[in-house]
Amino acid sequence: MRGVALGLTAALMLAGCATTVSPVEVTRFHLGEPIARGTIMVAPLGEAAPSLEYASYAAAVEQELARAGYSVAQGNLGTEFVADAGFTRANRVGGPERSPVSIGIGAGGFSGGRRSGLGLGGGLSFGIGGGKGGDIVVSELSVRIKRRQGDEVIWEGRAQTEARGSNPAAQPGIAAEKLARALFAGFPGRSGETITVK
Repeated sequence: MRGVALGLTAALMLAGCATTVSPVEVTRFHLGEPIARGTIMVAPLGEAAPSLEYASYAAAVEQELARAGYSVAQGNLGTEFVADAGFTRANRVGGPERSPVSIGIGAGGFSGGRRSGLGLGGGLSFGIGGGKGGDIVVSELSVRIKRRQGDEVIWEGRAQTEARGSNPAAQPGIAAEKLARALFAGFPGRSGETITVK
């Protein structure tokens, strides 16, 4: 029984640490030519007024643009490029959450010390960490890089992921970093190709 108790304790600890990480679906488009670098600023896509949530996405995009070789400027300082960034978050109803861990407890044969071949056997299996269903938060980030002069779009991309509302991955700050990192992975990427980034 001690071994069963130890196994149960270990599984409970594992269930507490288990998190489901959803992949990010990324699609990018460009002209197939080398993407020019230079000074760039991030601006809201469309006419939506910036918000605190937008600030999380803008900061994540700025960080990835810097990694991609751009010199990020704050404010409208006559940069060579503008990165229009926008995001959406929507809820959809999800199904029951499946348990990440299943434990099986079995009883071996017992014959009272005799080799009679008779025995008792049984098994019990139950899930740990499962829960009721909840809303799925679908987060999407869109970025369009254009030259300031002439408004010529030289690159654009979209990244989308989802997570249960109770999962930390659904929080705006975490989702923004995850989406931006996936969107700019291997920048500029293959034009017109949809990839999955884990």
